[in-house]
Amino acid sequence: MKAPAPAGQASQASQASQAGPRWGCLVLDRASRFVVAHASGPREEELAARVFAQTQQRAAGQALPWCSDGWRPYPEHLLRADRQPVRTGRRGRPPLRLPDGVRLTQTIKHRDERGRLRRVETRATFGAPIEQPALVQVERRNGVCRARLHALTRKTHAFAKTATTWDALLDLHVFAQHWLHPHLALRQSVVAAGRVYDQRTPAMALHLTDHVWTWREFLTTPICISS
Repeated sequence: MKAPAPAGQASQASQASQAGPRWGCLVLDRASRFVVAHASGPREEELAARVFAQTQQRAAGQALPWCSDGWRPYPEHLLRADRQPVRTGRRGRPPLRLPDGVRLTQTIKHRDERGRLRRVETRATFGAPIEQPALVQVERRNGVCRARLHALTRKTHAFAKTATTWDALLDLHVFAQHWLHPHLALRQSVVAAGRVYDQRTPAMALHLTDHVWTWREFLTTPICISS
């Protein structure tokens, strides 16, 4: 029988298990630029499963069209998360199928042995192909993350020391992009003295708030958490 490790050794072992590269997986609503769900961790199937479970919970049963890159776990976990039983009137367990509105179109980049892009394939994995499957909004969102978070900068010395701190920093960054920073693609033209546009944040586009928040408002607003 192995004796339990001291607290210090257990803490070091826990930090060692969290070391290594971490990947971010996010679901972006294209119209509002709102990140519906996100998670970070090793690039394993469990990462995609967490994001799809969050999206299904927050979508309230809506059938959604999806665009993604060619990562293999995406179709598998979308099928697991969104499939529903179809009643046929026969005995036995009903078959599980995707609702009619659920679609997945994947954009797959094919590269040569040196990593140079050769061609881009668009594949309708589930349902009819989506009209604009390009992942421009997601790539732009990733660029904003790299610009704001030093740990994501290429060839950086500002590595995240612990996974807990990194996840908290990412959560704060996503909140700030939703509520504190207006998005140019969401602004609306107005006829008013002194201005041409009304600036809007992703949270305003979804009618979650009616104004651009400030850091003071974020830090002083009470939040009631119910179990």
